[in-house]
Amino acid sequence: MTQPDRPVALFALNPTIFVIFGITGDLASRKLIPALLNLYTKKLLPSRFAILGFSRRMFNREEFREFIRSRMNVRLGQFKEEDIKHFLDHMSYEQGMFDDAGAYIRLASKMKNIDDRWGQCSNKLYHLSVPPTLYEKILSNIARSGLAQSCGDGSGWTRVLIEKPFGSDSDTARCLDKLLGTLFKEEQIFRIDHYLAKEVLQNIMAFRFSNSMFEPLWNRHFIDKVHIKLFEKSGMDGRGAFYNPIGALKDVGQNHMLMMLAIVAMEAPDSFKAKDIRCERAKILEKLKLMTGRSIRGRVVRGQYMGYMQESGISAQSQTETYFRIQALINSSRWKDVPFYLESGKAMSESKVEIDVYFKKGERNDRQETGVGDAENKQNILTFRIQPEEGIRIRFFVKVPGYDYITESKTLKFKYADVASFDIISNDYERLIHDAFIGDQALFASTDEIMASWKFMMSILNNLRQTKLVLYEKGAEYVE
Repeated sequence: MTQPDRPVALFALNPTIFVIFGITGDLASRKLIPALLNLYTKKLLPSRFAILGFSRRMFNREEFREFIRSRMNVRLGQFKEEDIKHFLDHMSYEQGMFDDAGAYIRLASKMKNIDDRWGQCSNKLYHLSVPPTLYEKILSNIARSGLAQSCGDGSGWTRVLIEKPFGSDSDTARCLDKLLGTLFKEEQIFRIDHYLAKEVLQNIMAFRFSNSMFEPLWNRHFIDKVHIKLFEKSGMDGRGAFYNPIGALKDVGQNHMLMMLAIVAMEAPDSFKAKDIRCERAKILEKLKLMTGRSIRGRVVRGQYMGYMQESGISAQSQTETYFRIQALINSSRWKDVPFYLESGKAMSESKVEIDVYFKKGERNDRQETGVGDAENKQNILTFRIQPEEGIRIRFFVKVPGYDYITESKTLKFKYADVASFDIISNDYERLIHDAFIGDQALFASTDEIMASWKFMMSILNNLRQTKLVLYEKGAEYVE
């Protein structure tokens, strides 16, 4: 179906088939389909595109569309009914078990029929919206059925989107990477860490490298410490059975938290192309100082909120952490002896994600009467607020009007909500899907980043016996 009055799109408008494995799951209805619908209404999808859902449930085409509509009901109010109807016309469904080779043959046949109808070989984008335990089955069947092959005449590409976690430890991550490498080239693999698509994180590079006043200060001579926080007010919310074998360190530490660290600490890339950006992120992760049985005692705190073991799906002897605080150190001349604190927890006092950069206090601060006693309150602090209320703020000091030399702190704030174009991208997945279409991997994790982050995290996980599991109350602001 041709979309009229299409603006110049951000990517080539070659026909494209987007296959979602596990389309009946929560991620697809909550993130993927709304993102695709947004791209469609903004005319940022090819004029010829198809969305093929693959899952175990039995649906005919109309039942499938009604299912999608019902799952998205809360989110459809912002769209015109005509747009929704036309968007659903691009969707179809193939029922099958993920380990059934015949189902993939049927899927391949359906995709060939679409190509025949369009009169050319289309691009193929696969998204694995399934638990990681199913990755090997799906990827192996994609290979056996020929779905991983690009068009022989070079007229269409094939790419795959993989959700975190990328393995459960270094060995499983390496096995998954090896499997992917036998089917696809690195430029075809898009590993999703959706935090990389958050606007504030993307802006850290612009903030550093486009403002000459900050980059000269971005080092151990001027920065005292960096504190990265990812707090959630909620607890398990019925996900205990899924969460308990993983824990906070694997759930957000190995991926989201380390990626945020890499973005803050990375060197300036040679260019803003994906290859150079990912290379610099990986270099920082590779320079993280590994934990030992001795050093972990003073650098890692683990906690579990009271009542966790009474949650559904949790054993009464669970040692799974719902909170951690890591003091990470980077072996580089820029960051020598500068601690990066990574702190995350569930059932905290509030939900927030932010990065605080603490600058060393001025030489004269000790001789100034600021009205506050501790050293931290005499420091300039640069905060990147990722959620909620995305923005940037800076704490600085000014003289209080009067006869005495007394200073007080003030704050400069920038809020993304005040920018008229802030809502141009409605969610992280809209940007990620868009970038997968155009082949831009800057906001996706590379093999080197994955393996380096696991190497650091395994140095913690392998020494957990040297740490204690501290209990904390729900609603805590801080865990001792």
